[in-house]
Amino acid sequence: MTSDPAIILPPLLTCLETLGLIARHFDPSEFPALMQAAGTPDAALRAARRQWHGASSDEDAGGALAAASDAALDAFDGLRAALGGGDVRAVFRALRHPSRAQEALYPLAAHIPAVNRFFLDPALRGDAKALARAMQPPREGETGVFHVDNEPGSRGGYSLYVPETYTAERGWPLVVALHGGSGNGRAFLWSWLREARSFGAIVVAPTARGNSAGSTWALMGEDTDTPNLARIVAGVRARWRIDPGRLLLTGMSDGGTFCYVSGLEADSPFTHLAPVCATFHPMLLAMADPERLRGLPVYLAHGVLDWMFPVEVARQAQAALAAAGASVAYTEIDDLGHAYPREINAPMLAWLKE
Repeated sequence: MTSDPAIILPPLLTCLETLGLIARHFDPSEFPALMQAAGTPDAALRAARRQWHGASSDEDAGGALAAASDAALDAFDGLRAALGGGDVRAVFRALRHPSRAQEALYPLAAHIPAVNRFFLDPALRGDAKALARAMQPPREGETGVFHVDNEPGSRGGYSLYVPETYTAERGWPLVVALHGGSGNGRAFLWSWLREARSFGAIVVAPTARGNSAGSTWALMGEDTDTPNLARIVAGVRARWRIDPGRLLLTGMSDGGTFCYVSGLEADSPFTHLAPVCATFHPMLLAMADPERLRGLPVYLAHGVLDWMFPVEVARQAQAALAAAGASVAYTEIDDLGHAYPREINAPMLAWLKE
């Protein structure tokens, strides 16, 4: 048995990067080929885990590395179990584990250089000043990761990341990132933390209060989510200094669609909208306030290979929004299906800060 992080960290980080690529490129019709291309990076992690001293319940670094490794291995187990079964939901369930692994691992970013690099944008990993600046512990109650009424299985709470470099000397951009259907904010936070940490933004990832089925945003019927988002944003603005001109509402799939539903309301607090891989109906614009639309910055991103919401939907949204007077930035991603493309976060933050 060993407690040397050098034994377990390299295969763990390799597995997490591979799981990110699997999530990024998932397509039900190509899933077996994708898994074959991914190979078996978990084999090295399994071998290291057998040598590792520390239980996943431990509260020290050893326990964090054990918990992160176990979650990554659970993801591979779930993905392989889903092979041949044709159950897309089983794949999505398996892909919940990497966020749990990152949640367990992140507290070590202030202490272990390899973990610090992992939670920085790849463009900054060779920047000694950026690495040194990022490698600082959170200030209790002020910076780092917070979860507010957002335990797994709960509805209506939120998870929050405030960069460890935060100071109140200036206003910070706020990103409110909405998960897809059947997701939750606690997991979706990790789709944004790396870029927020790298380029300076506060991120809120709420969990939907739910529609009548309780599994997604209030896309039909009574809208209980819009007032909840307003409450959350008001609370964050009261506690941290937020740039009033840079409040972004973004989301994936159903979360992106809810960006239209909520973000086009006349009294929406958001200055920018960014639906990703979302569906769209012209009725959304027919119900919107024309003054709200005029000049509204909107960033649309969609996969050309989207197997759930065809890319033509995004093209129609682009044309309709532009015709209504919105200021639209549009990105089609040639190799993307229906998945969240982490690579758009940095450009999206740059657009938000323009």
